[in-house]
Amino acid sequence: MRYGFLVDTYETERLKVLSTWAAFRDDDLPVRPHATDRRGRSLLEHMVHQCVSENLWFRDILGVEVGAPPLPAAETRLEFLRRYADDSARRLAALERTDDDWWEAEVRFFDVPRTRAWVMVRRIAHTAHHRGQQVELLRMLAREVHSTYGPTADTGGLFQQRAPTIYAYPDEAALLAGEAGAGRKAALPGPGTQPVTERPAT
Repeated sequence: MRYGFLVDTYETERLKVLSTWAAFRDDDLPVRPHATDRRGRSLLEHMVHQCVSENLWFRDILGVEVGAPPLPAAETRLEFLRRYADDSARRLAALERTDDDWWEAEVRFFDVPRTRAWVMVRRIAHTAHHRGQQVELLRMLAREVHSTYGPTADTGGLFQQRAPTIYAYPDEAALLAGEAGAGRKAALPGPGTQPVTERPAT
């Protein structure tokens, strides 16, 4: 299938969402980038937005209904992890049953016609945009950041310096078990002695 790469990308993107949420602590839910400025979403608002907006895009634009509520009954970090893991797994299963004709069919993207493939690219970019904001929130909280796409300052710095990619958990099952208290994240070596950006402060 020509569009299998979009299914593969969604499979990894959903895990990146879960991994980012797992980097926070329970008492981080109300934290904003600037405490007195409501324009910057809190972690709780980010989690709600991810679940609600992804449900709306898939259901109303792509035509993929998971038959489950987008939000958990109890709005705790662990319950958001479980809810999103379950709903996104159902979406992934539906995408795995599609064919090229499905991806190339036009649907209404708000007020304009677009192919489902086009819409999916935009959905993935939308998710990555908000995940980037959440990683910045982690930095504001002075937290360690495991790999999302590759090395981070906490895994040793820059790719060109051969810093490793270190995920917090080996897979989704370990992540959900670990966040429920049955496991630990992978240890991080920290930034080491090499610069962690291409323009380090002097």
